[in-house]
Amino acid sequence: MGLSRHDFPALVAGFVAVLVGFTSSVALVFQAAQNLNASPAQTASWIWALGLGTGLTSLYLSWRYRQPVLTAWSTPGSALIAAAPGLTLAEGIGAFVVCGGLIVLAGTTRGFERLMNRIPASIAASLLAGVLARFGLDAVTRAPSSLPLVLGMLLAYLLGRRLWPRYAVPGVLAVGVAMALSLGQLDLSQVLAGGWAAPMWVTPVFSLNALIGLALPLFVVTMASQNLPGVAAQRAAGVTAPISPVITTTGVATLLLAPFGAFAINLAAITAAICMGREAHEDPQRRWLASASAGAVYILVGLAGGAVVALFAAFPKALVLAVAALALLGAIGNGLAHGMKEEGERDAAVLTFLVTLSGIQIAGIGAPFWAVLVGLLALLLRKR
Repeated sequence: MGLSRHDFPALVAGFVAVLVGFTSSVALVFQAAQNLNASPAQTASWIWALGLGTGLTSLYLSWRYRQPVLTAWSTPGSALIAAAPGLTLAEGIGAFVVCGGLIVLAGTTRGFERLMNRIPASIAASLLAGVLARFGLDAVTRAPSSLPLVLGMLLAYLLGRRLWPRYAVPGVLAVGVAMALSLGQLDLSQVLAGGWAAPMWVTPVFSLNALIGLALPLFVVTMASQNLPGVAAQRAAGVTAPISPVITTTGVATLLLAPFGAFAINLAAITAAICMGREAHEDPQRRWLASASAGAVYILVGLAGGAVVALFAAFPKALVLAVAALALLGAIGNGLAHGMKEEGERDAAVLTFLVTLSGIQIAGIGAPFWAVLVGLLALLLRKR
């Protein structure tokens, strides 16, 4: 596989995807590990396992299907673990193993794929638009606290789209880093203080309390709040990688790495959209390089441990949100356009979009699951 200068935006898109995914969720990973009384070394092992699991699956699936297939760890799953009461670390690890087995079962039986095939394209596209718009809305609300930085990045994006559209997103990232340094908002002094992470095995303990209280809810929120919008993102971008083998691969990775702290590997949605659009590469056949690049960076995140954690933590939150929102503008617009295209399905699509955008949680299950239910109900009543 040869690389040319035209592939540079794809490589940058992969880095941006990891930057967004890591900085937006790593704090929850630490909270989850602390809730299960993991030691600092065991917490570093979690980062090692999650980084390698995400990186290797992204690299393999992208290379295997030559399409932008990006994985991630379950952000709502980490929040669930952080709130799980009264479990030991070994019981938590046992719950991770069970969750991985259930994901493998969902993939090998093709049950999840059959469910996704019943969801109309308009509902899937609106679901994706809502997931991505929520991230963009966070960037807008954060803007006033870092107005010079965000306005500078916005200007760089608008000029980039006009003058050098292929390199607009890399330009935004470069301008953001330069401005953050000049404004004193980027402190890299602690980056070299971190070290390499090492895996630490924890023998799983299987208990009924952990099965009911953590394993099953972790599986449900991962499938409903992560894999469901992940598949929607792929379909909206025209990615045709087969669902069941991809889900099975993430389940196997979870199963193998669970004793080291990998609680749930799944399809990415927001970060995957960064790798799937024209901003990543003009040629759809080369966009898989973006997700493969992200996979390589995730592996580095896992291996380098503390140093990489410090590097990503050094980026201002406003910079991360702004570069993600600008990189996702095209995907948000495409999702809305496809979702609202069919007049007879427009009401259902709008409801799906709004429920997703609301970010509501009911019974521990995130908005994407309930948005699909509301959209399908509206569509069913409309057709009847």
